[in-house]
Amino acid sequence: MLYTARSMRPELTDRIRHLLPAHSDRPEVNLLYRMMRDYPERGGKGIRSELLLLSAQAHGVQVGTPAWESALWLATTLELFQNWVLIHDDIADDSEERRGQPALHRTYGVPLALNAGDALHAYMWAALLQAGVPDAAPEILTMIHRTAEGQHVDLAWVEHREWNLQPSDYLEMVRLKTAYYTVVIPLRLGAVVAGRVPDARFEEAGVALGAAFQIRDDVLNLTGDAQSYGKEIAGDLLEGKRTLMVLDWLTCAAAEQREVFLHEMNRPRSEKRPDVIRQLLAWLLESGSVTRAQRTADELATRGLTLLTEALSGLPDPLAAGTIVTVAQGLANRHA
Repeated sequence: MLYTARSMRPELTDRIRHLLPAHSDRPEVNLLYRMMRDYPERGGKGIRSELLLLSAQAHGVQVGTPAWESALWLATTLELFQNWVLIHDDIADDSEERRGQPALHRTYGVPLALNAGDALHAYMWAALLQAGVPDAAPEILTMIHRTAEGQHVDLAWVEHREWNLQPSDYLEMVRLKTAYYTVVIPLRLGAVVAGRVPDARFEEAGVALGAAFQIRDDVLNLTGDAQSYGKEIAGDLLEGKRTLMVLDWLTCAAAEQREVFLHEMNRPRSEKRPDVIRQLLAWLLESGSVTRAQRTADELATRGLTLLTEALSGLPDPLAAGTIVTVAQGLANRHA
């Protein structure tokens, strides 16, 4: 039996539900517990957990064995990581929505949401301890370090109002911020839980695929359907995100368009004008920058899939290995 994102969701949600505390005599602490459960119970695509479990099977872990139990706890660890990072990310970006509902800090305020994210972070380590795989800890630490570095670069650009950037700067940022926790570490953890040394090509493949995934996500933020996307359309413009499309467009935008753009980006999110944002979005879509970004994502996806296929060849479970390639292909070429 191969684990898909849909089939594994109830199992991992149950593990999170049982791991997190449920009741306190103090009503304030009960609120904390509800907030900690909020994002995990909203669901999600579960791509990272799916890649980990498929990688474990590809490397020879059998369902129902102690190693499989460890793999499930590692997948739970990734789910908790994803959710506490999203709480913090929504605060940093002052986002309106997450998975079709108000962001946690919009409902409860920044201080309480920040604390809930910190508490959820602690339970991520509790899940890792349940896995009982000592060699997994360095992988989790690498994941946190790389993600934090990429997030810092992204936030520093916004904080310092830095727009003198090239598309290559964006690609370096997303390789850190997105690729390691989305692809590289899930694949490596699957090998680790099987007692095998991860193939070195997982890193290069995962970096390319993760960057392609983030470009597609940024494109969807401009062109996608709000209901299926799960976040507000054009939210990246409101948040002043340095995306590949924006940086590409700024290299060729007319002087008056660039002036309007930079003036609007210097406004706080709450003071940005909807009519100007709509105009900026129209200029972006007309410029060809989206098409060029998609082309870059295509190139990254092709390179990543080639490397991934090579790295997975000869593993004990070729069906699981082939499914990883299929999942990675959908990840890097997503349009919804």
